[in-house]
Formats: sequence, C-alpha cells, structure tokens
Amino acid sequence: MFHRVKERLKSVLPERAMLWYHKGLSHLAALMYKHPSREMLVIGVTGTNGKSTTCHLIARVLDATGHKVGMATTVEFQIGSKRWLNDTKMTMLGRFQLQKLLRRMADEDVKYAVVEVSSQGLMQHRADGIDFDIAVFTNLTPEHIESHGSFEKYKKEKGKLFERLSKSIKKYSVTENDTEKVYADNKEYNNRTPSEKICKTIIANGDDEHMEYFSSFDAQEKYLYGIDDDSGDGPKGYGIVRATNVECRADHTTFRIGSAGFHIELPGVYNVYNALAAVSVGLSRGMDFKQLANILDGPMQVPGRFEKVDEGQDFKVIVDYAPELESMKALQSVIKTMERNKIIHVLGACGGGRDTEKRPTLGKMAAEVADIVIITNEDPYDDDPQQIINEVAAGASEAGKEKGTTLFTILDRQQAIQKAIDLAQTGDVVLLTGKGAEQAMCIAGGKKVKWDDREAARQAIRIRQMNS
Repeated sequence: MFHRVKERLKSVLPERAMLWYHKGLSHLAALMYKHPSREMLVIGVTGTNGKSTTCHLIARVLDATGHKVGMATTVEFQIGSKRWLNDTKMTMLGRFQLQKLLRRMADEDVKYAVVEVSSQGLMQHRADGIDFDIAVFTNLTPEHIESHGSFEKYKKEKGKLFERLSKSIKKYSVTENDTEKVYADNKEYNNRTPSEKICKTIIANGDDEHMEYFSSFDAQEKYLYGIDDDSGDGPKGYGIVRATNVECRADHTTFRIGSAGFHIELPGVYNVYNALAAVSVGLSRGMDFKQLANILDGPMQVPGRFEKVDEGQDFKVIVDYAPELESMKALQSVIKTMERNKIIHVLGACGGGRDTEKRPTLGKMAAEVADIVIITNEDPYDDDPQQIINEVAAGASEAGKEKGTTLFTILDRQQAIQKAIDLAQTGDVVLLTGKGAEQAMCIAGGKKVKWDDREAARQAIRIRQMNS
C-alpha cells in the first residue's frame, strides 16, 4: 500500500518536492520513535567497499569495552549478544524500520550503535533523523554511477554523512549508578554531571585519493589510517594510524602499528584497511594499540564474506559478496595466494539498471583468473536475466573461455552451483560471488524469493556425496 502511494507521488511531484518528502519522513520517523540516536553514541560507516566487514570489526572492538553494542549492516543486525541476518535486501533500512531498530537498541541499554550507511540511503535522506558521533570513510571507487548520475554526485552523496556529523546534536556520557548513559545536549541532559563530552570524530582512509574531501568536514577529532613503510607524522591535527610489515596469507593477515603486532583471521590487504578503521575507532574511545591487537586476534567470520562452506568435501567452497569490480579484484588477489588446483567461479550481475556497463568486465575478470567460469542469475529485478547472463558471458568469451568446456551459462542459480560442485576435483576451489549471505533474490514485479548461496552450496555438496 505504502509502496504504491510513494510511486504515485514520484510520478506527480517534482524532484525537489520529493526531496522534502523524504526529509520530512526521516524527521517524522525520528520523532515517532523519540530520537533514539540521541541516547547512544552512533558510528556511521560509508564508502564503496568494505563497509560491512568494517562495521563488524568496529562492533568487535566496542564489545570489548563492556558496554552493549548494536549494529545494522548489509549482512546482519545486532543488539548486545543477539545477532540475526539481514533479510531485507537493503544495506540501510528504511527510515521507520531504522528508527524502530535504534529505539530497540536504546531501550535495551545499547551504548554504541554501528550503522552501515549507503549512498542510496543518504540520497533518500534516511540518515537525516540520526545524530552521528563518528563518521568512517573506507574508500571510493566508481560504482553505482547510473543511480547517481555521475561519480562526483556519488561522492557528494557519501559526503552527506560527514555533513550530517557536523550538524548532529552534541552528547554527553554520564555515569549513573555505575552505568554509563548517553544524553543529548538539551533538556534531557538536565544538570547531570558528565563523565565525558563525546567528540564528533571523522575517521578516513588516508590512502584513498578522495581522503581530503571526506576529512575536510568539521569535526573535533580526525584520524587518518593507511599502510606505509614509514609511519611519519602525517598532516597536522590528525591522529595517524599506519600499518607496517604487512604480510598476507590465505587465511590470515599480520601487520604492526608501532610496537604492537596484529594478527587478524581475515585474508587480504583490503582487510588490513578494514581493521585499521576499527583500530581508529578504538583509539578515539581511549584504547591503546596493544589492547586493540588482543581484541582483534582470534576467529573472525563475517557472514558471506570469504565464508568457507565445509561439508567434508576434498575441495574448497568459498562464498563471497564481491559484486563490484574493485571488490572482485581484491577477492581474486586472495584466491591467487591459496594452494589449489583449478578455480571454478560461479557469478552473475545485478539487474535493475545497476552498473550495466560492468557486466562484460566482470565476466572477463573472472575468466582471467578462474579455470572454469559459470555465469548464472543473480538479482535480475525487472531486467531479462538471460540477457544479463549473455552480457557477462561475452566478457568471459573475450578472455578466451569456450562454451561447453571452460564456460557455462545456466539460468537457474541452484543448478549452476550444482554444476560447479559436480565439476570440482580434489584440491580445487569453487568460488561463489555476487550474493554473499543475502537471504533473498530480487526478481520481476518487485518480488523476492528466498535464497542463500551458502545453503545452496551445502545442498549441492550433499547431493554429490549421495550420488558418489
């Protein structure tokens, strides 16, 4: 019902009027749920790649403070010790859903809320009703351009998080009966004695070429993180977090920050950057490098992010999101370090007018690394799924793959995964990308069908084992 009303309004109202409509809804939602973000310290994470993993690493760091942590990401939600998968197919929830979740967090005495913030959500003003305290920038690459009009507009949409940070209400942390609570700088604060005035803080990837733009917004504290052989002093007025001695293995990564040695059970240089963002958040909350090294050590698995599916088979099956060119490139850099025989890659591309020009490039990239490429359905929305498959396959063919031997096009994703599992031999790697831990596939007419690549892989392995 509401969806139909919104579509009707979009068809009759000018763009500027829709902008105020979106802004109005955001503030209405915040008012309806009594501005829950003012009762917590809120960390917003934006960028093109690595947002979900960065959020999970930040949550891990903040969990170690002994305070309750809440989280809302593409992958899953968290309130304290409770976690559940995000089945909405939305990186950033709608205004009322998000405010409702934040209210749940506040009512359950969450002190830290970590929110993954998408450019689409910012464009639709979903963040307008949230008072942020820390804004984190991971990186920026030219993706999602069709929905924004240009790369510059895409960048400016991301920048709205940092603009929002500077306008967000000030907060204080107050200790009451041995419990820390966050209060906004208004009548709710009353005359309580604050134990801490919470600083507005920007944390940015200092190695990204767009760092200066995202760090230029007003904030009381700023941190830059990156990888370097010489830590140096960095720009004046910034906290500098530089990793040295980086060594990447197939299942873990090590690096140093000053005298502290870090070991994270996540592969790839890109996860060093994700960890450095979390370290920077920890520093802003008064932790030191050695504490943070201990917190980040040990098992770490973000659902659908380089997640291994093990049903006792003698080959590896890895599920990873990697829907974009840069994330695919980063994933492939890790796959290349693994001991393996053949690589069998199952992938597709998203419909709904999203980055259509990247489809042949995705196929070509997959074909340049994998021995066998299987192109299948992903999230077609209202686009013709077979046409999407053909466009991706064209890139794989250009890279030298031959249909029927090293290249297969299979519309049904379960059948495509079954084909990959059946072709796998001892020591091979089967790679499933494009969906990660998503719980639905978006098809024509705005419909969603239940889906999980990890469960599809388990089912395929069991069928093969039964038939062998």
